[in-house]
Amino acid sequence: MYTRENQLKALDRLLTIMEELRVSCPWDKEQTMESLRILTIEETYELGDAILDNDLQEVKKELGDLLLHIFFYSKIGSETKDFDIADVANSISEKLIYRHPHIYGDVKVNNQEDVKRNWEQLKLKEGKSSVLEGVPKSLPAMVKANRIQDKVSGVGFDWEHPEQVFEKLQEELSELSHEIKMNDQDKIEAEFGDVLFSMINYARFLKVDPESALERTNKKFSKRFMYLETKAKAMGKNLSEMTLGEMDVFWEEAKNQG
Repeated sequence: MYTRENQLKALDRLLTIMEELRVSCPWDKEQTMESLRILTIEETYELGDAILDNDLQEVKKELGDLLLHIFFYSKIGSETKDFDIADVANSISEKLIYRHPHIYGDVKVNNQEDVKRNWEQLKLKEGKSSVLEGVPKSLPAMVKANRIQDKVSGVGFDWEHPEQVFEKLQEELSELSHEIKMNDQDKIEAEFGDVLFSMINYARFLKVDPESALERTNKKFSKRFMYLETKAKAMGKNLSEMTLGEMDVFWEEAKNQG
């Protein structure tokens, strides 16, 4: 089933369908890279949800949606004679070969950290003025902080031990506490940001993805809160009519259910 021939045949089928839609479908004919951009972002988040839910059938569907977008952008690029799907595939292939000299060259590495350091050094040789150039400006702040820390770590700017990061976190919490007592809102926000940045950094040392960890908690909280809403409705009450004590009983029930 999973043969190279079948895989290439499936990609060729999608390429043909994309070309047909671009010619015949009123909606597809009108799309531009700009109009597709927000849809691509949404599809990426939907893929992220499916991964967190461990729904592999949904992962397959969302990957298909993203693959369609890649073919769509490439089709538009071919119409303006800037690039096509072959250019896209060859570009990433050439980049992968260049940035994996330990596979396609004579460079020796001992672990994944060596690979990351080599990767960042090679990017600088390509003409980038900063290792942070590859961090998209439009990323959500938490994801961006994680990528920034990962990038600078790749060139050796990092703590040596998790304990040092935890000490830095405690230091930032102390500074936040001080500013709260001073009641300076601007400084409170600044120190709160430092606390979050340190938390994200500590997560990296614990090998925890902070975005996934927070989304996991979001899902858990939402599930428990909806259980609470269901119980209140069954009692013929609105949540606003219940005391915190009454709500806490159902909250504990929800926690016990997982």
